[in-house]
Amino acid sequence: MDAPTTRSADSGTSGGGGGWFAPRNQPATTPDSEQETTEANRPTDTRPLDRTTAGGPTPPEPDASQTDERAPVQRPSPPQPPPHVPDEPLTADPPASASPDAVLIRGTMAEVAPVADKVTSYFYALLFVRHPSLRSLFPAAMDTQRDRLLKALLTAAEHIDNTEVLVAYLQNLGRGHRKYGTRPEHYPAVGECLIGALSRYAGGIWNAETEAAWVRAYTTISQVMIDAAAADELRAPAWWHAEIVAHDIRTRDVAVVTVRPDQPYPFLAGQYASVETPWWPRIWRHYSFASAPRSDGLLSFHVKAVPAGWVSNALVHRARPGDIIRLGPPAGSMTVDHTTDSGLLCLGGGTGIAPIKALVEDVAEHGERRPVEVFYGARTDHDLYDMDTMLRLQQSHPWLSVRAVIDQQARLQLPDAIRAYGPWNEYDAYLSGPPGMIRSGVDALRDIGIPTERIRHDSVEELVTVGH
Repeated sequence: MDAPTTRSADSGTSGGGGGWFAPRNQPATTPDSEQETTEANRPTDTRPLDRTTAGGPTPPEPDASQTDERAPVQRPSPPQPPPHVPDEPLTADPPASASPDAVLIRGTMAEVAPVADKVTSYFYALLFVRHPSLRSLFPAAMDTQRDRLLKALLTAAEHIDNTEVLVAYLQNLGRGHRKYGTRPEHYPAVGECLIGALSRYAGGIWNAETEAAWVRAYTTISQVMIDAAAADELRAPAWWHAEIVAHDIRTRDVAVVTVRPDQPYPFLAGQYASVETPWWPRIWRHYSFASAPRSDGLLSFHVKAVPAGWVSNALVHRARPGDIIRLGPPAGSMTVDHTTDSGLLCLGGGTGIAPIKALVEDVAEHGERRPVEVFYGARTDHDLYDMDTMLRLQQSHPWLSVRAVIDQQARLQLPDAIRAYGPWNEYDAYLSGPPGMIRSGVDALRDIGIPTERIRHDSVEELVTVGH
């Protein structure tokens, strides 16, 4: 998608972005979507985007050191089985096959990599100084996820040649950002400030040709996201309200929270949802579904309260039946491929056992007898809070085997335990748990010969802040 070469947004000549990255099509407003944005009980208030007149005064340049912003990255949503998007960083094309724009974009990425934090801070400083109305789309108190919006945009741009995976990734982003109140008219402002931050910190190599490449890339990126959001708006709400109907304390810091959505909530076993509580508006955290879809429509999450975890502590220690939370769309591609009869090798650590349990139920409901091997890892016996449930499933299904791996007893980490069993050549692997376990587990699985494309897990980057 071509776009004209323009002067740097950092120069202030583009004002509020009118004409830059202008979306090709605006999604049609339906009666339902109009009601969503006007209801008084919706926490997110999306106001019109502020614009400055071309040729008018240039906004003051911000002090990048005084900002601390973030916006979460989103991942795939069903109702159909989502395409499997690799959870590891996308593999860049070899230089010989890269397009000219991709070469320029990767050159920019290499230039700004050593000062990534400054780029992030300056990007948000530009965004909120030039477009203060966008501040309402972000939490009042910004936390460690502040760089995720920019990181998602840079990831997409860097892999602009990888069309199949890139489009799926961007469609997920576009759908997921609906719950923040993101509208098509917001994209030009983000593009303007992205160019502004890059041009400032890649000044050594930045020129008109590089800027044109970024403008073209962002125009493509934003249009895919806008189109995906518009299509999703016709079939699903931006979020669901859900009433807590059960709150079961399993340990001093783990609770099983069961909710009833206000309307049907389609999802697949192995996926997860973003959750917002009334105590921390506009702060969303991801939790995996702890069961396959149920006939009564109820959803369950296993929540562990972590130190300084705003949302997790609220859900474990403050939430009670009758409280109302909000759910974003289902996401994640850690789902079972029912077109094959491969065995499932599942590694679940801590509350990561929740989606593993859902996968087992999913296999059972499909009437399959494929082997499923579950390794349930924990630091102590006390942390195996859902072991009774897993053992009951094992008693009901002869194709299921469940093994506990307790660090303090065996002095053995969960990923290493799988080496004592196997072989796993005919198995698809699923991992869920703390980021460190995911990383070491993937390494162990690769070491024993399981191909990367047969290893599925939630994004490690997302998991760093899951449950906080």
